[in-house]
Amino acid sequence: MTLLRTFLAVHRAGSFTRASASLGISQPAITAQIRALEKQVGKQLFERLPRGVAPTGPADELARRLAPHLDAIAAITAREIHGDDPLHRTVHFAGPTDLTSLRVLPSLGDLIRRGLRLRVTLGPGDELLSGLASARHDIVVSDVRPRMRGISAMPFADEEYVLVGAPVWAERFPAGRIRAEGPRALVGAPMVGEAEEQPLAQRYWAGVFDAKPAIPAALVVPDLRAVLECVRAGTGIAVLPRYLCADALERRAVVDLLDPELPPLHTVFLAIREGTLSQPHIAHLHGELLARAARWS
Repeated sequence: MTLLRTFLAVHRAGSFTRASASLGISQPAITAQIRALEKQVGKQLFERLPRGVAPTGPADELARRLAPHLDAIAAITAREIHGDDPLHRTVHFAGPTDLTSLRVLPSLGDLIRRGLRLRVTLGPGDELLSGLASARHDIVVSDVRPRMRGISAMPFADEEYVLVGAPVWAERFPAGRIRAEGPRALVGAPMVGEAEEQPLAQRYWAGVFDAKPAIPAALVVPDLRAVLECVRAGTGIAVLPRYLCADALERRAVVDLLDPELPPLHTVFLAIREGTLSQPHIAHLHGELLARAARWS
């Protein structure tokens, strides 16, 4: 059973190193166990790659037949140890700073009051997905599509992007002019961005103007809430998620400079390590997150 459990962890992770982290045993021990299993089955199970390992055909077949049974055993064991209540175990959650702070965490208050223990890490998507693969996190909301072996993900929510500025900028750059001239109409407006490469502006320009932003960021601050405050103060213009600036738009503290017919959307993903939904506390929060995100406007 130990050899099979280790094999499935390596197969899902695509790496002895990540499997080592998820199982809490050393990499040499992982290597020794895989070699012992290969000797028992009489077949090579993994091929070494420059980064990680690739399963052979026999390994894929073994994993397909093995996974449902080991996951079921893991679920039974978890219930015997912790009981059937999934709310009284700690879940390690991670996500992007602004979406997590403004949408995800406020939606989970009732679960916290009912006993859910949550530990939260904030950061960029690639970094958080690496932490998920190495078992530092249980569930990750990622603003980049996960492509790592052993990580499964599904669409979680769509962010709508808006090009915003203080009212003074709307007077200087009317929407009709922007529609007629495209991004050339915005020359002279300082861009406020969350990073030098301006990923939100890149997505907006690609979806609305079929172009790349030609205006470098005049101000870069790695917090979208700070970007909004700078826009509100009249510093410049920015692309922001609508949920972040909805109140400011309603109060006309900032205005939507263009309001295109088809607003650009960006999908964020809910990611887990394969097999972990057999653990009731992770499965419960995963399901709750999906249900609550579906109700966001």
